[in-house]
Amino acid sequence: MTAPTPREDRAAMGVLMMAAAVFLFTLIDTSAKWLILAGLPAMQVVFARYAGAFVTSLFVFLPQGGFRQFRSNRPRLQMLRAFALLGSTIFNFFALSFLPITLTIAIFFATPIVTTLLSIPILGETVGLRRLAAVFVGFLGVLVVVQPWGAEFHWAIFLSIGALLCASGYFVMTRMLAGTDNNATSQLWASGVATLSLTPFALQGWAWPDTTAGFVVLALIGVFGGVAHIFATLAHRLAEASTIAPVVYVQVIYATALGYLVFATLPTMWTAVGASIIIGSGIYIWQRERAQARRRPG
Repeated sequence: MTAPTPREDRAAMGVLMMAAAVFLFTLIDTSAKWLILAGLPAMQVVFARYAGAFVTSLFVFLPQGGFRQFRSNRPRLQMLRAFALLGSTIFNFFALSFLPITLTIAIFFATPIVTTLLSIPILGETVGLRRLAAVFVGFLGVLVVVQPWGAEFHWAIFLSIGALLCASGYFVMTRMLAGTDNNATSQLWASGVATLSLTPFALQGWAWPDTTAGFVVLALIGVFGGVAHIFATLAHRLAEASTIAPVVYVQVIYATALGYLVFATLPTMWTAVGASIIIGSGIYIWQRERAQARRRPG
């Protein structure tokens, strides 16, 4: 394991890097939905996303530290973290087969809320009544988005909720690994474990795209993933996490624009209202965590 790269104080550049990372994450979802609707098996698309990211990570990180970048001080936790991220992607890509991208992303915005709840029993963090109230409000926002009482409720919502739970577990384990393994190790494990695990399933029912555009998108989806994680990591090196955390919510703008341009869909009124509630709750939780961090000694 190599030593982490020193941090810098370049907040504006950090925010721009995070905005670029979020855009690439949105391109991943858009590409996945487009490929699956074009007839490619969802598991193959998941494999392409991770295989491309793994190759990208190898090109970026191996020249910096060689194969010792794969050495982890907590391999079991890295394995669990990788499977949590993989589970999130599988659930999300299958959900995208049935649901608008704006709806899946609106549900995904509840990740900070679920992460806050999971941090209580797993990380032993203390969460005050105000943050618990914000969590409750956030879940009300999820209900507004999901509308389990409505006639248009779709069972694939449960796939999105599965993606949300897996992603929240992934972020909790990322916190647990902080200061233990460096970013290169974590990214190589996350993409490498997923690639190796999916290879037999993806190759078994492999189907080639019918168009040149399909080949291009299939090749690029993994590159989007690899570069997005690199950009997000750089953003956290250039600026404080508390500064760039709210940037993820610009994804609703990206998703709305790409959803309209690629699939000719727009978010429903309830999706927009629910997403606004979830975002408001997430921002409040972020502000409370930022205030508590300032009060901590040292």
